[in-house]
Amino acid sequence: MTKEIKGTKEITLEEIKQEVSFAQQEKIKSSERLQLIVFKLAGEEYALPIDDIKEVVITPGIAKIPQTPDYIKGVANIRGNIIAIMDMEERLKLMKEEREITGSYTLVIASEKFKLGILVKEVPNTLNTFSSEIDTTSNIMQFSTLEKECIKGVVKVNSRLIILVDIFKLIENEDLNNITTI
Repeated sequence: MTKEIKGTKEITLEEIKQEVSFAQQEKIKSSERLQLIVFKLAGEEYALPIDDIKEVVITPGIAKIPQTPDYIKGVANIRGNIIAIMDMEERLKLMKEEREITGSYTLVIASEKFKLGILVKEVPNTLNTFSSEIDTTSNIMQFSTLEKECIKGVVKVNSRLIILVDIFKLIENEDLNNITTI
């Protein structure tokens, strides 16, 4: 119920909630729909756009390659293609101890320039979201030594915060072209 007092209208809390809800729904409707692959690294959720991922496979045997960065675990044969396997937890310095690679999954990333496998521990999930649910403010990464361009933003879904990674920028910044070139 609203009351009018000398030319001004009093608004109830319920009316304010409805207006805010309507404004949020309009913002979502006008934003781009995104489909993401969500996976965990060191207990936190990370995501890549589904278009960046060619396939998800159970990690095959990995042959170590000498004189490569520690986070490059070696190469593997995935459907007849020999590709480099990268441990994102090590690359992002999220873990301290050595861990067993068996029983993990590999996200196969492919572009015109390279092919690379990324290790993840659990089966990744898909998430449908909207671009309006991604916080892309530049101050998110101000305290990180990781290049700002490598993190596209943080996806807010209910109480979850999911870090959206630009895997191609991350790889370009690493000068991994000799390892990952097709």
